[in-house]
Amino acid sequence: MSAALHLAGPEDLDRLATLVARFHEETGITLDDESRRAGLLPLLEGIPHGAAYLIGPSRAPIGYVVVTFGWSVEFAGLDGFIDELYLRRAVRGRGIATEVLSSLPKALAAAGLKGLHLEVDRDAEATRRLYARAGFVERDRYMLMSRKL
Repeated sequence: MSAALHLAGPEDLDRLATLVARFHEETGITLDDESRRAGLLPLLEGIPHGAAYLIGPSRAPIGYVVVTFGWSVEFAGLDGFIDELYLRRAVRGRGIATEVLSSLPKALAAAGLKGLHLEVDRDAEATRRLYARAGFVERDRYMLMSRKL
């Protein structure tokens, strides 16, 4: 099974939206399909604020990763946030996520990113170990806080 990343475009909206719906269902994210598609389409059309990648064969992807971009004074430049990373249940545990978390940061660094962040459920021990093996470290003094606007 390949962890090849393919930049998703508008023609991938249906495939990607289906995968995102599965991820949201698994994680308890409540979002209607219209809102989900509205959140994805600008990324697929090339807005500079982020990108969506299909994992595996582009015609039959096994997962996806969405990265959003920002600016950080602390990291001295452009940074990114892994907004969502999902693999179909049937392919988990085969090292694919590890491959993605190895290749994606290298590609983003080559494109000028200075830092990459992600959010993880505090109780998801296996996921936290995966991210730690990929070089992500917990920042004890900080926690993500959000405000919906």
